Amino acid sequence: MAIDKDRVEGSLKQAGGAVKENVGAAIGDTKMEAEGAAKRAEGKVQNAAGGVKDKAREVLDKN
Repeated sequence: MAIDKDRVEGSLKQAGGAVKENVGAAIGDTKMEAEGAAKRAEGKVQNAAGGVKDKAREVLDKN
């Protein structure tokens, strides 16, 4: 079964956001840190949406 593209894109956003958040914290840039946290949260939501799609597809395939 293929993984939904939202899960992949969401995971990438989470990783990129975490990096940006950590770099912002390390250099004392609160704006960068907040942007990274927002991107990480966006990725988490997108990943969850992809998971729901995958589960729905799995249920439909069984029927």
